Amino acid sequence: MTESSAQSPRRRVYLVDGSGYIFRAFHAIPVHSFVRADGVHTNAVNGFCMMIQSLVERAEADAETDYLAVIFDAHRENFRNEIYPEYKANRSDPPEELVPQFALIREATRAFNLPCIDMEGFEADDLIATFARMAVAEGIEVVVVSSDKDLMQLVGDSVEMFDPMKDRRIGPAEVEERFGVGPERVVDVQALAGDSTDNVPGVPGIGVKTAAELINTYGDLETLLARAEEIKQPKRRQNLIEFADLARVSRRLVELRADAPVEERIEDFILKKPEPETLLAFLRGQEFRTITARFEARFAAEGRIEAPADDSPPPSENAYELVQTRAALADWIARAHLAGAVTVDIETTSLDAMRAELVGVSLAIEPGRACYIPLAHKGAARQGELGLGDAGGGEADEAGDAPEQIPMAEALALLKPLLEDESVLKIGQNIKYDMLVLSRPAYGIDIRPIDDTMILSYVLEGGLHGHGMDELSRLHLGHETIKFKDVAGAGRAQVTFDHVPLEAARDYAAEDAEITARLHAILKPSLVRGHMVTVYETLERPLVPVLVAMERAGILVDVAELRRLSEDFAARIADLEGQIHGLAGHPFNIGSPKQLGEVLFDEMGIEGGKRGGKTGAYTTGADVLEGLAAQGHDLPARVLDWRQLAKLKSTYTDALVRDINPETGRVHTSYAMAVASTGRLSSTDPNLQNIPVRTEEGRKIRRAFVAAPGMKLLSLDYSQIELRLLAHVAGIDALKDAFRDGVDIHALTASQVFGEPVEGMSAETRRRAKAINFGIIYGISAFGLGRQLAIPQADAKAYISAYFERYPGIRDYMDAMRALARERGHVETIFGRRIHLPGIAEKNPARRGFAERQAINAPLQGAAADIIKRAMIRVPSTLARAGVGARMLLQVHDELLFEVPAAEVEATAAAVGAVMEGAARLSVPLVVEAGSADNWAEAH
Repeated sequence: MTESSAQSPRRRVYLVDGSGYIFRAFHAIPVHSFVRADGVHTNAVNGFCMMIQSLVERAEADAETDYLAVIFDAHRENFRNEIYPEYKANRSDPPEELVPQFALIREATRAFNLPCIDMEGFEADDLIATFARMAVAEGIEVVVVSSDKDLMQLVGDSVEMFDPMKDRRIGPAEVEERFGVGPERVVDVQALAGDSTDNVPGVPGIGVKTAAELINTYGDLETLLARAEEIKQPKRRQNLIEFADLARVSRRLVELRADAPVEERIEDFILKKPEPETLLAFLRGQEFRTITARFEARFAAEGRIEAPADDSPPPSENAYELVQTRAALADWIARAHLAGAVTVDIETTSLDAMRAELVGVSLAIEPGRACYIPLAHKGAARQGELGLGDAGGGEADEAGDAPEQIPMAEALALLKPLLEDESVLKIGQNIKYDMLVLSRPAYGIDIRPIDDTMILSYVLEGGLHGHGMDELSRLHLGHETIKFKDVAGAGRAQVTFDHVPLEAARDYAAEDAEITARLHAILKPSLVRGHMVTVYETLERPLVPVLVAMERAGILVDVAELRRLSEDFAARIADLEGQIHGLAGHPFNIGSPKQLGEVLFDEMGIEGGKRGGKTGAYTTGADVLEGLAAQGHDLPARVLDWRQLAKLKSTYTDALVRDINPETGRVHTSYAMAVASTGRLSSTDPNLQNIPVRTEEGRKIRRAFVAAPGMKLLSLDYSQIELRLLAHVAGIDALKDAFRDGVDIHALTASQVFGEPVEGMSAETRRRAKAINFGIIYGISAFGLGRQLAIPQADAKAYISAYFERYPGIRDYMDAMRALARERGHVETIFGRRIHLPGIAEKNPARRGFAERQAINAPLQGAAADIIKRAMIRVPSTLARAGVGARMLLQVHDELLFEVPAAEVEATAAAVGAVMEGAARLSVPLVVEAGSADNWAEAH
């Protein structure tokens, strides 16, 4: 290199894998989030625009980046199909919602004033390889913007890759980590391993890891094939010899062409700013309000257009107000009344709604405008721990006096009429938490009516992604929210929100409300387009106040009984430890999977040990231990007992004492509404749904849940609801007749499958039929049934075959659900709830099989969840009409638990039982079983 060239400025080109961007954008943003008025889906276009803008901003900030181009595939067919006609033949057609977006994304690229490149007969990867070669020849550094493994062969001294989704650089070290070889040998490894996605055949029996070992040993593919006779493993040697030509064909398929006859030159890719009129016209045409507003503000700030008439700034430039006077608060309240809707979010000192202290309230009435009303902020004495400098705006003096804020009692008195006004909609993200905090006696506010963006997202996209505000903001708005740790610190330095400086608190809290308002504007209209209005309005939204009342009620526990159980469990755990150590011949850490695996499979020589994970330790999960115990091995059976007792002690008998609320003397579980894709509620903090009901230890724990003096616990439980739903949806006449006639369904199945008369049937025969009945619903395999019943797998397979022969409609139902899930990517309950199954298209057989089993069970489990929700929504008014003093405390799977005055048990059971049995009209009757007692175990 000459001195003059060494002095020349460095230049860099970004070559963007546009086709990769398209599919990432489509799968990152829910399909129904962006639909134009004419019905065209634009979710991928929206995501592409956000990703491209982010990349352009990155390039503009890099003084050495002068060029950028976006490269696309032209068509599926290219020169590789002449080499191997089956190339990519197994790829399914793109989703119908995506097809119209291909042309729109190219139009978007041009609207951003970026080169939009493709070429007939070549893939985008070949064009990227060609432009990369040209750039390196001109002394220009190359950044390939993609995470596609096929492009990793291009990485070298002047070429690197960049994964924008993970903000991760990919250089030679990362390539070697991925393939086990350097970039220059990637094509050899790929030629051997093949690629099922692109239908590249490779050599049977050779994966990436083995291919890397072979190439590292022999140097390259041709040398390996020439010396294949030297391979020691017979099957591997045979395959390398037999499929040598296929390996050579595979190499031609995966090797990128760097000589495509392109017309463009690198200088044609000079980075240019977008023309405001062109870009804004495109964005408005796609009805992208948020991105349009963002660019309007940017272009106006640059003086390239006049400031837009709409003064709502984009998310990055929100106008957030700190409300510290009664007059300012009164103004916000008046505007909320006029608007008829207001977004509400509260800040507290804890995530435990029953113990949290209110710190402040934020409101938003329109996108871009929000306020924060501090109510209980303390002084700035601890601000130094946050490293936030003067972020507090000087509201407090050095002595730590409280900053200026409206007295809480006065502020709540002003807010209460607004938050309880039936004519003003209150919008929140997980608003159940806000309702529960504010409804406590200390604050006395009953928020109504409500909408919830978390639940809206859950109804629309359950099973596809999480529904937290941060994730929804990224998905729908392309906006990264301020994180709690950014304002309150992290780890030991973290403070509660009442110690956060006011300006930082304002930006964090007001953003929560403002982003929620934006999400509501997107998600609520999507209910209509997604045909999910009924699910939201009849099953989810009206359930929120019901759950608030249940969580607030809590349930009483007998502390003395819990402590006695803890002592009993501790003694039994110690005894089991002694037995286990005796069987092993020495002490070891039973809680260590590594040590347990070594004892079982190395020291005791038990067969069947499998290593896994990063450490290579033996797997010792419950399924492994259960299998060993079924074979008659004592030590794994004792370990299972030890694990169960240890878990019950730590999770329940010890923890429940700590969970008792000191103000109420009760345990208050929280019900998560947007977790299970089937619609089931999830009990958390503490989880009261996972207490075993069929074991004696579980029943002992349930005995510690008791009624208050003068009260009884009343349990009402649906009988065999999922089997009844199976009979209904699958149209199984024999099962429907049995349920209508009140026949013992398990005895009937035993009679039908095993040919044994119902009269005088043994309990063991009925138990086997029961296992089949419930196992079929969950897609149980012959292996699983065999292990559950402790019978040979062949016998279990025969039982399942006999079952399907007797009830062929069940197999038809299962086949239909699997096919429907594969076609649509989701299944539905009889009430219209949509349960998405993204794993149904997985290449991995295990994950795909799991999704197929979900497809069978989810419509039944989801319908059962819907039915009990329908009943729960009707319970409060039913109790009021009956004039009884019962309170609904818990919902556990198919059971509702009430605390009832002792004299009103029968009246309550009759009233609620009628509601539950009438919650759905099926072709079979719903039956509810009731029981009451002083504790939960005896009531159930």
